[in-house]
Amino acid sequence: MFFYIKREFLVTRTEISEDVIMEKITNIGKLELVKYSMKDVLEKKELRTILPDKRILLVAAGEVTGCIDLTKVSKDDIEKSADDSVTVYLPQPEICYFKLDHKRSRVYDISGAWFPTDTKAMVEDVYKLAEQRILQNAKEMDIIGKTRQNAYIIFRPMLANITGKKIGIKFR
Repeated sequence: MFFYIKREFLVTRTEISEDVIMEKITNIGKLELVKYSMKDVLEKKELRTILPDKRILLVAAGEVTGCIDLTKVSKDDIEKSADDSVTVYLPQPEICYFKLDHKRSRVYDISGAWFPTDTKAMVEDVYKLAEQRILQNAKEMDIIGKTRQNAYIIFRPMLANITGKKIGIKFR
C-alpha cells in the first residue's frame, strides 16, 4: 500500500504563549558613581586520599557597582555654612550590586569528576565562589572609597554651578 503525504503536513509551526505578572515596582534613587569590571581566575580542588582529586578551573568575569542612595537625602541634609557656602550631607556610599557575567566567564578544566552530577555540582560551587570573590576583591580594592571620591568629583562642581556658592560635601 502506498501513502501520499502532502508537503504541508510535514511543516511544523511553533506557538508561544506568555502571561506576564508584574510583581513589584520599585523607585530607585541610587546614583551609580563607580563600576569595577574584573576577571578572576579560580581553581578549586577537593583533595581525596584514594580517588584522584577533583579539580575545576574557572576564569570568571564580573562587575561591582558603588553608589549613593539619593532618596535618603532630605532638606535637613543641606546646611548653609556661611553667606557664600553650603554643606551637603550625603548618605554613606554602598555597593549597589555585584554580578557575575556568565557569558564572559568560562570553565576551562574539570578533572576527577566521575558522574555528570559531580560535574554539575562542581560548576555550581565554583560559580558561587566566584561571585563572592568578585565582591570581596572589589572591597579589597576600596570600591567604597572610590565611590566617595567620585561623589566629591561629581557633586561639588555640579552643585557649585547650580547655586553659585562654595560647596562642602560630607557623609553621614
